[in-house]
Amino acid sequence: MSFYDFARKSFVLASCAVSPITFLIDAPFGRFTPKDQSSVLLVDGVKSWIVMEIFAPSSFLYSFFSSPTRPAFFSPQSLLASLYILHYLNRALLSPLRTPSRSKSHISVPISGILFNLINGFLLGTYLASPAAQTYLEHAALRPTFLLGIAIWALGAAGNIWHDEILLNIRRNARSKGKARDGASTEHYAIPHGGLFALVSYPNYLCEWVEWAGFALAASPFPHFSPLSLSISVLRSVIEAPAASFIPSLTPPYIFLLNEVLLMLPRAVRGHQWYRTRFGPTYPPERRAVIPFFV
Repeated sequence: MSFYDFARKSFVLASCAVSPITFLIDAPFGRFTPKDQSSVLLVDGVKSWIVMEIFAPSSFLYSFFSSPTRPAFFSPQSLLASLYILHYLNRALLSPLRTPSRSKSHISVPISGILFNLINGFLLGTYLASPAAQTYLEHAALRPTFLLGIAIWALGAAGNIWHDEILLNIRRNARSKGKARDGASTEHYAIPHGGLFALVSYPNYLCEWVEWAGFALAASPFPHFSPLSLSISVLRSVIEAPAASFIPSLTPPYIFLLNEVLLMLPRAVRGHQWYRTRFGPTYPPERRAVIPFFV
């Protein structure tokens, strides 16, 4: 059994196990930062975010370039790799360095984030440098799904940055008016407006899902499942199967998308509830949490 196979299986099963728990327990950062800000277990929000997120491109680049089958510089795999790096250049450096303030985080948040990013970066880098990806992406420029996937990625990335900027402007305005203080947990929050905020409380999450759905569509064949696989007995056999035979069609790009939804959906639902509690009847009643008109 290779570490790649072990990581692929463990990554999926761990997210499936954690997701239901986070519908009940809030991750202690951002608007859910602990009220007691004097704890030694709390760390600077901006610095810890940068450290946590920089592990994603680092792990990806190491696994991608250390592979004996790494692709040529001008190749579909290298183009997809550049999209991943561009996303994390913004997420790990540009965005946090431009934010005027960020609440403290419990140390467990960056630790778990580092673990997630290490595994995810390793899986994606290993996959894109693999012979399987090279075979699938041969003549990718002539494949409609590749071109459509890149376009969807760009649309999702732009939407993610746009809606993050709306949230950053709330913090900037609060700081300019003297409403935000270091260590404050709720003072810089307000009802966001603009773009998809008219429909959902977390359009930045939704756009990030769109972004990685486009990436997966471009990078890998869609995973195939039999309707019978939804039965309890078959699911159990899948879980107990050796790592090398764990859902072979479920490749890292789709694992990343699946894990993003599993881990971000509960926070969006909990955050939506927080908005409604915090702002009461002034919060737009037509908004859903993250999926327009549904959730």
